[in-house]
Amino acid sequence: MHHPLRALTDDLLARPGGPGRTLLTGWFSFDDGEVTVGDALAQRRVSEALTACGIAHDTAWSRGFAPALMPLDAADPAAYGHVLFACGPAHGEQVRRLHRQFAGCRRLAVGVSVIDPDDPAVTGFDRVFARDEPAAAPAVDLAAAAPLHAMPPVVGVVLTYGQGEYGERRRHDTVGGRLTEWLTGLDCARVTADTRLAIDDWRHCATPEQFMGLAARLDAVITNRLHGMVLALRAGTPALVVDPVLGGAKVTAQARALRWPAVLPADDVAPKALDRWWEWCLSPAGRAAAGRRARLMARSRPLPAGGGR
Repeated sequence: MHHPLRALTDDLLARPGGPGRTLLTGWFSFDDGEVTVGDALAQRRVSEALTACGIAHDTAWSRGFAPALMPLDAADPAAYGHVLFACGPAHGEQVRRLHRQFAGCRRLAVGVSVIDPDDPAVTGFDRVFARDEPAAAPAVDLAAAAPLHAMPPVVGVVLTYGQGEYGERRRHDTVGGRLTEWLTGLDCARVTADTRLAIDDWRHCATPEQFMGLAARLDAVITNRLHGMVLALRAGTPALVVDPVLGGAKVTAQARALRWPAVLPADDVAPKALDRWWEWCLSPAGRAAAGRRARLMARSRPLPAGGGR
């Protein structure tokens, strides 16, 4: 098994001349590109390797993904001796544009897919340390060994924007908007879930058991639906709940029946209140409270017809 990253760092260490810094780029650098989890992990892996070798470097980031960090067009070509391109396909106008922008720098690609070796996007690099290319053995992707931080909680998001039967008391759009805006800034892995079953759409569960299997594997559920709350608690998963009807309706009533405290009214969907109940749901106390509700519901199921006493 060959190691493109080791070959890259050996190359850089063998050529210490020129300006003292290296610029790390990738598809994560292009404002008109995209940032995938693989791209972000590749950046971490290459940056880690450069740091370990004592190679000073900067990373250029897309404005849409990291607006507070250095964008690609702000990187002064005269400040860099080497420009690295990590991960993704070595293909397309964005990569060819990178060659033009940093024409005076030595340019290397690492962990990339080479589709056409004669593509100017490929031939523009001084060296290419590919993860896969025609007629060559593939290398393990950079993301496979990239450093990871502590895993955040996995949260199911179960929202409704309907329920027209509540008329002027409906606050579903407002509640949904505030919840999703708050969720965007939350450090968690978000999973969209829906209590509506479907047999012709892979994005929906087709049976109650499929939904319960999902709910049981989540760390928390955030919902404005009655069954989003009830079924999360039946699975022993804490639910942060907002009643989307002004003055409270069936969601609040069911929370009262279950004695579940993590419920906010439609007119109190503020980040401070959401943060407080979010922390409680993920705490040992919140998880224990959800477990107690699950056991209570398990005990309350009626016996089958003809069953014993």
